[in-house]
Amino acid sequence: MSKQNLEISVVTPVYQAEECLEELYSRLARSLSAINPNFEIIMVNDGSLDTSWSLIKKLANEDKKVKGINLSRNFGQHYAITAGLDIAKGKWIIVMDCDLQDQPEEIEKLYAKTKNGYDLILARRTARKDTLIKKLSSKIFYKIFDYFTDSETDNAIANFGIYNKVVIENINNIREHGRSFSASIKWLGFKRGYVDVGHGFGSKRKSSYNYPKLINLAVDIILSHSTKPLKLFIQVGFLISFITFSYGIFIFIKYFIFGIPIPGWTSLTLSIYFLGSVLCAGIGILGLYLGKIYEEVKKRPLYIIKEKINA
Repeated sequence: MSKQNLEISVVTPVYQAEECLEELYSRLARSLSAINPNFEIIMVNDGSLDTSWSLIKKLANEDKKVKGINLSRNFGQHYAITAGLDIAKGKWIIVMDCDLQDQPEEIEKLYAKTKNGYDLILARRTARKDTLIKKLSSKIFYKIFDYFTDSETDNAIANFGIYNKVVIENINNIREHGRSFSASIKWLGFKRGYVDVGHGFGSKRKSSYNYPKLINLAVDIILSHSTKPLKLFIQVGFLISFITFSYGIFIFIKYFIFGIPIPGWTSLTLSIYFLGSVLCAGIGILGLYLGKIYEEVKKRPLYIIKEKINA
């Protein structure tokens, strides 16, 4: 089977997934074979510390349609997705998580929708089987993200979807270090459709995203897709200037007209601390943007491949 005849490529980033990889493969192979026999499954091991890479090699040796990429360390989910997309050759590319919350059986629905002339079809989870805390934190994140990026995001939609090769070629042209696959897809445009899918329970493995990592990811995505924090601090600066000027007039009137003494050191000290904290926050945000620029100008590779199989 030549690369030119590939109909479907599946890209899935893998991290600490030894419990579910074999089931993922068997369900994928069964679902894809029923759609089109010309497919490939690209599994990208993102520096797992368990036996995930050994299992990927085992699957790839047993089935040449499985392609494995082993990154030199844990670069992060979106970098692992990029590594898979860089070698995907299918006419249609599917991106999905490896933990079986994205169910392989739903791919048939996504592929059927491609016949309607869409460039990409996104999976919309109808009933999320997440904990209450995870649902709430996700909703809060997207509210904050939408505010800073002036957009509207459906938190029922993640990375799971099917994308035309042209869409992926354009995604591959974006080589920014602040990476978010879903945000980049949204920025690209193209004609998109949606399919309601079920949300699987997934494996019992613990999520690799703890709250500090999620916060760092959120900051990276917002800084990469918006300059609104900088604009917000300009507005805060003007607001503080207006309040200070108004308060100065008020003090002037109290002292020169009513003879009331000027307030003492308490109000002055509080004002200095307040303005100092605002300035520090503003400088900190500016520093984050400068840090992002520093990361980009170094031109380091987005990921490093340690080993490949069938790729």
